[in-house]
Amino acid sequence: MLLATVLVLFLLGGAGSASAHAALRDTDPKDGTVLKSAPRELTLTFTESVGLLDDSFRVLTADGRRLETGEARHADDRSDTARVTLPEHLDEGTYVVAWRVVSADSHPVAGAFTFSVGKASPTTAMVDTGPDEDPATAGLYKIARYLAYLAAALLIGTAVFVTVCRPRAAGLLRRPLWAGWWTLLAATLALLVLRAPYESGAGPAAAFDASSFAHTLTTRPGAVLLARLALLPVVALFLVRLLRHTSWSRARLTAGAALTVGLALTWAAAEHASAGIQVPVAMTSSALHVLAMAVWLGGLTALLTTLYSRSSAIDADSVTRFSRLAFTSVTVLVITGVYQSWRGLGTWNAFTDTSYGRLLVVKLAAVVLLLGAAGVSRRWTGRLAASAATTEAEAEAVVRERVPETVGAHSGPEGDGSASLSLSAPVAPSDAAAADDNDPRRRGLRRSVLAEVGVGVAVLVISTVLSGTLPGRAAAEAEQSAPAAGPAVASVSTIPFDVGTPGGYGKVQITLDPGRIGDNSVEAVVYGPDGGLSSVPELRLSFVLPAQDLGPIDAKLTDQGGYWASNSLNLPIAGDWTMKATVRISEIDQVTESKKVRITG
Repeated sequence: MLLATVLVLFLLGGAGSASAHAALRDTDPKDGTVLKSAPRELTLTFTESVGLLDDSFRVLTADGRRLETGEARHADDRSDTARVTLPEHLDEGTYVVAWRVVSADSHPVAGAFTFSVGKASPTTAMVDTGPDEDPATAGLYKIARYLAYLAAALLIGTAVFVTVCRPRAAGLLRRPLWAGWWTLLAATLALLVLRAPYESGAGPAAAFDASSFAHTLTTRPGAVLLARLALLPVVALFLVRLLRHTSWSRARLTAGAALTVGLALTWAAAEHASAGIQVPVAMTSSALHVLAMAVWLGGLTALLTTLYSRSSAIDADSVTRFSRLAFTSVTVLVITGVYQSWRGLGTWNAFTDTSYGRLLVVKLAAVVLLLGAAGVSRRWTGRLAASAATTEAEAEAVVRERVPETVGAHSGPEGDGSASLSLSAPVAPSDAAAADDNDPRRRGLRRSVLAEVGVGVAVLVISTVLSGTLPGRAAAEAEQSAPAAGPAVASVSTIPFDVGTPGGYGKVQITLDPGRIGDNSVEAVVYGPDGGLSSVPELRLSFVLPAQDLGPIDAKLTDQGGYWASNSLNLPIAGDWTMKATVRISEIDQVTESKKVRITG
């Protein structure tokens, strides 16, 4: 039974449910197309709705000059498109288009493509479309996301533990409850402030831009974070009442449950579940997944806190109640996880062919460990409950034996025969706690729960990473709907060299036209230490395709007086070729350098 549960549970899609980032479906004009006349607009079509930024489009000329374009907008009021107006009368040559949008699941997506007017031309425009985020901003944003998940688990799980399991030492859980609340508040504020630079790929300093922050508040991710902030003060009032009252009316329990669901929905509305197929079902599944994760992991933390406390005796009834609650949580995790994984993966091959699938396999290993620790904890819980029942029965027997001895043995102060009940002196709470602390069952349960919490945190971290990873279904859809490439434009590569002698260094700029399988023309220019053109006695260029064990293929360059060229290079197979340039600057000084170059089909 445990193995069957493991085989299903490994399909969990993570605390943020799996769906899809936006993938580029088509471009107009198509990538690499050579147009007879200049287009007036550029239009991109995506696999899902996208949000636009002030800098969603950058159009560069062949020499790297940026064109003035219109404001980015949706085409024909379709949210899955992006369009921008180009200047009139574009010059002949190749143009590079760099684009950046925000997918419906709140993740920024970027890319680039080219088109030409009249004829293709070599381009020196350098466009770096990755990484999609500034490393510092992305790091801070991801830390805040991790903390938000952990804080929600601690807050929700501990509150449910206090309400449902009713531990005698509920006061011990005051600190973790408020730690979860304050951490969630701080993490949410950080996410809201960092949202604008995270979307635009700017550094953390851009978080202080008032206009960008105002724009964030008008977006869906910003609105969701504001909703979470609005719920937290109400949650704080609930916590105050929770710690003061031992019993709750049905109305108060309903209000607490509504607050908990509301917090969970702030994740479902901002993550993968909000985009892709079956959005209503996915958001419901995502919210239940977050709640089940929080109840299990946060409840484990609360249980561990009571187990490690030396100031209170173990409460076997609370442990037993939580064992049942944890089983229910795991059941919900399995059901929602299977659905989310089907929604995110699509095929079995995605387990090995995509980053998302491979992360799920890693999560499988962690879940196996987690379920093993949970099984051990469940056995210790059963032993502890049986021991508590035996102790309670023995105590009742002692009471029944002592009652006849004590009734009448002590009369009232007036000798009127009034009886008083005299039992053995009660054990001080500290003595009971010490006895419990020496109980091997308590020590065993404490160790297994600690292991369960540790592995659970690891699973939560992997789940958070999964929520920011392109799922297999989206990857497959992006591959199937990738824009068809038109004629490729010339590619330009630069290979630096240094023969190790004074002044014996520089670079070789190599242009392949068209950079596709078949016949290619090659032009190579050598630049010296001062950046100017340099004349060398010999320049050789060859190509090797290691994946196919093909080559070397000699480009057969000839000196054209200032540059080297060839029109007879034939590259028969598409792939990542290794280009080797041998530069000789004197009779004895030469060096060979390599660089990868992509040859398309």
